[in-house]
Amino acid sequence: MKKCTFNTNLPKNLPLLLKERTSSLGYYNLQAYKNKEGQFEYFTYNQVYQDVLIFALALKSLGVKSGDKIAMISDNRREWLITDMAIQSLGSADVPRGCDSMGSEIRFIINFADCKMGFFENEKQILKVLENIQEVPLLKTAIFYEEISEECKKNLDISNIEYHYFWDLMNQFYPIFQSDSQAYTAMIENEMNKVGDDSIATIIFTSGTTGTPKGVMLTQKNYMSQMSVVHNYMPGKPGDWWMTILPVWHSFERLAQYVAITFGMGLAYSKPIGKTLLADMITIKPHTMCGVPRLWESLVFGINKTMEKKGGITYKLYKFFISIGKKYSKAKALVTDSIFSGKRRNRLVDFAKGFLPLLGLFPLRLLGNLLVYNKIKEKFGGKFEFAVSGGGSLQEETDEFFQAIGLPMLNGYGMTETAPAIAFRDYKNPQTGCVGDIFPILEMKIVKEEGGKILDSKALKNGEKGLILVKGPNVMKGYYKRPDLTESIIDKDGWLNTGDIGIMSPKNEIKITGRAKDTIVLLDGENIEPVGLEQTLCSCEFIESAMVVGQDKKYLSSLIVPRKEAILNYAKEHSLIYASYEKLLESEVIQKLIFNKVDKLISVNSGFRTCEKIYKITLLSKSFEVGKELSAKQEMMRFKIAKEYENEITKMYA
Repeated sequence: MKKCTFNTNLPKNLPLLLKERTSSLGYYNLQAYKNKEGQFEYFTYNQVYQDVLIFALALKSLGVKSGDKIAMISDNRREWLITDMAIQSLGSADVPRGCDSMGSEIRFIINFADCKMGFFENEKQILKVLENIQEVPLLKTAIFYEEISEECKKNLDISNIEYHYFWDLMNQFYPIFQSDSQAYTAMIENEMNKVGDDSIATIIFTSGTTGTPKGVMLTQKNYMSQMSVVHNYMPGKPGDWWMTILPVWHSFERLAQYVAITFGMGLAYSKPIGKTLLADMITIKPHTMCGVPRLWESLVFGINKTMEKKGGITYKLYKFFISIGKKYSKAKALVTDSIFSGKRRNRLVDFAKGFLPLLGLFPLRLLGNLLVYNKIKEKFGGKFEFAVSGGGSLQEETDEFFQAIGLPMLNGYGMTETAPAIAFRDYKNPQTGCVGDIFPILEMKIVKEEGGKILDSKALKNGEKGLILVKGPNVMKGYYKRPDLTESIIDKDGWLNTGDIGIMSPKNEIKITGRAKDTIVLLDGENIEPVGLEQTLCSCEFIESAMVVGQDKKYLSSLIVPRKEAILNYAKEHSLIYASYEKLLESEVIQKLIFNKVDKLISVNSGFRTCEKIYKITLLSKSFEVGKELSAKQEMMRFKIAKEYENEITKMYA
């Protein structure tokens, strides 16, 4: 079990955390954000904190008070953090959502959360509200980060919604603040001191994979409890940069923002678009970044394809040293006791198995650093220390690649309801085959279940698979205005039902094997966990996404989204003639290619059960998209995919 220390000197809330970091690190950079010319501008802790104070003063003058709920419909940008901290400084809670949200979602959230004020990134977002303004009767004030048209202003006037521009308010209250900065600072900081640890910091609405919108109430304590132990799992120091690319309104990236401030790091804003991101990384030289599995998988896929195109001795050396790196990291895992196992492993045997290979491979590892690994890291800016993956299951192949090049992949596990951390890998010796150590602020137990329902609340033994329950200070306050839903997930003793199936090791490490409600039950009664099958399928160079189906059927089938680039390259190399990409996917050659890959990957020879064999596939020409088939965490929303492709699924069982 990992030994952890607790930082007991932290303040009780996030705004006070920013205040404390500013007092000691005022001249360090906190934000790097691109201007209209596409160049990064830098803002220190002193500058950002002053902006927070000024904007909190502006909000207070607009009538914002403790307990208010304020909508924030915006993607990542510099103003987001300022707004977030200003709102919390007054004891209010923000209710965030991204710009890719549908109008019906935004209106539901604003109305259900009783928001009288809302922040909107641009005109598009308020137009989603104005489509059906009667659904948001409480909304009276809109504040924009970007310019809106005269027509939009007229529509706001007609709807009796007062509107302001963020920077107009900042410019208006800057001279007021400066006229007596000491008094106004004391006024806002006095408000900060009133914010208790049980105060709601945010209400994040999540539909996840079930489709039922739920407002997760997260408190100051939920966040600060995690800040007290995060130093045990990753390094960070003033002057380091954290590249922020995931939706900041989501709990995963949001936690990263607060972790960066805890360490005194800076936040640099970019986008998860290959060329843009890599160019920004060269400029910023970040030390870390959060990403979902799909991002890391696409980066590895891109690197492999680039090296394959180079061909010749360069490609052969690349493949050789990646292979050496994987063998070295596996040997190191044996020596350092970093391999997940549900039962206690024999340390002497593991050490003996790993020591000589580790010793023998060390010189090649050093050579690999010189010829291959460091050159890959240079693509990430040259100072990248570790990668953080969350929001879904990371493919084993992707995990092994990052370990091979000496870039620790800190795979994490959590959910919005736990703000979000439940488990995390150790930076020094990242455990393989699991999502890491259970966070020391949490208690966890694995219990017997059936279809996600608890059959026995008694904890199972280490190594036994069951439903994961957790409790601790980072567990949400509850679902906003839905005590019924809160009671359905948190019992009277405070245990939260994660809905995930997993195994716990004797060292307090956790391995996730699937979702309780995702379990497929075949007609013969066999229980199948589809996640593992889907991960294996997506390890294929021709497969981008896969969803396994078969509930109440005789056999399993799968919807598959091929990697378009890989398929087109294959067609070119084999001189295939086709009228369109859709027709190419329907061709016998491509159908046979993908099915043979599937049949080889999911087989008894590959370690799968006979009942897990996939008998039929359907190739889809369109990638799954966030907001449609994917959640904000880029997890598949199975119910939506099943509905959208109902006819295709039916045909596989005709």
